[in-house]
Amino acid sequence: MPVSSPFWRQSPPSLDPDFLRQGRQRQASLTKPAGSLGQLEQLAITLSAQQQRSRPAVDRVRIVVFAADHGVCSEGVSAFPQEVTGQMIANFVNGGAAISVLARHLNAELEVVNLGTAHPLPIHDGVVMAEIAPGTANLATAPAMSAEQLQAALHAGQSAVQRAARTGAELFIGGEMGIGNTTAAAAVACALLDLAPEALAGPGTGLDADGLRRKVAVLHRALQRHRDTVTEAGQPLSVLASLGGFEVAALAGAFLAAAQARLPVLVDGFIASVAALAATRLQPGLADWLHFAHQSAEPGHVRVLTALDADPLLRLGMRLGEGSGAAVAVGLLRQACALHNEMASFEDAGISKGP
Repeated sequence: MPVSSPFWRQSPPSLDPDFLRQGRQRQASLTKPAGSLGQLEQLAITLSAQQQRSRPAVDRVRIVVFAADHGVCSEGVSAFPQEVTGQMIANFVNGGAAISVLARHLNAELEVVNLGTAHPLPIHDGVVMAEIAPGTANLATAPAMSAEQLQAALHAGQSAVQRAARTGAELFIGGEMGIGNTTAAAAVACALLDLAPEALAGPGTGLDADGLRRKVAVLHRALQRHRDTVTEAGQPLSVLASLGGFEVAALAGAFLAAAQARLPVLVDGFIASVAALAATRLQPGLADWLHFAHQSAEPGHVRVLTALDADPLLRLGMRLGEGSGAAVAVGLLRQACALHNEMASFEDAGISKGP
């Protein structure tokens, strides 16, 4: 009996051409000049084709925050101590974090997945425990994770999507939490885009100028150490294992699994976009299933968005992570669906249509 390939080796489905055509026809029939609603029109058309529904909807939103620690924190690349990762997991569950507030106001389901923290969690109730290790290894001196750990992280993302699909989710948002994870994300992006750390490294949680210089130096060391591995035909799995984080890999796995389940994805900021970049390098067809919420204030994000040919919906100077920027953008997707579904056509309204 043949063994099936891993899910990340399976191409996602293409968008349904009939629903794309119907969506364009619907937009052309509405009482407005063609194209006058800008990106909102294409949002609705794409959602219709993704969901295979003539009337798309994103009422049922699933937000999953993947959390993990990073060994590279021993290099002093973060303004916050590693204890904060576990403390923030508790804050998510207790409802005090930004993403917790936004999820409540969106009436969205929020799930928190612990992939491994360096310090004991102050809370377990309400947390999906999917521990791989107490954080990754120091990517500046060793591979961040083994091949087995990478696969576990990818599968954690897939499992989160499967849980979302069982609840009837119409939109998936992946968030992240992990002190030091902007360093890991910048390292992955540098390797995938063949760019120097100076082009992609930012202050993260608030590094000063000296801290940023230290972060850039650590990234140079990491890229040099893993040069032979990560330049091997730009293999995204090798890059993730050598330089990534558990939550970055889980996000990549979740995005791939969501596309395979025909579940639209709203991508958050810098770290989520780096995960999307790695995932689209594995499966280019994934791009059809991604919507990009915002352009982060993290300096490297614009480079990553450009590589993804992404046109983000918002530019608010946000850089919190957690999925917060994506949660803020949900309202735009809902308004796009409402306009597409509820506006009158020229024929219905008895209005003469222009050229």
